[in-house]
Amino acid sequence: MKQITFGKRLGEVRKDKKLSQDDLAKKLDMQGAVIGRYERDEVKPSIEVAARIAQVLGISLDYLVGNTDLLLDADVIKKIQEIQRLPEKDRDHLFYLMENILQNVKAKKAFAA
Repeated sequence: MKQITFGKRLGEVRKDKKLSQDDLAKKLDMQGAVIGRYERDEVKPSIEVAARIAQVLGISLDYLVGNTDLLLDADVIKKIQEIQRLPEKDRDHLFYLMENILQNVKAKKAFAA
């Protein structure tokens, strides 16, 4: 299994967000050529720069660096953080509800097939 590089993921997300290399660079206060070098995997950004790139793109740093293949946008990450801060009892109730909804969706898919 070939791992997708930081540069490839950066390029894919940037294009999905309909940003040019120059557009992204301006948001990061750097030159567009630097973004191109990252995308070609000629150089790797520092962890601080990679974190800023993820923040500007509204995605998780874990996705960019290849720790997960799940592309979470900033809104989903924010919701997860909110859930994590809930008291344990409230989290348990929320997870119970979520599990029931997921089971319902799976059952509907199974019967529709």
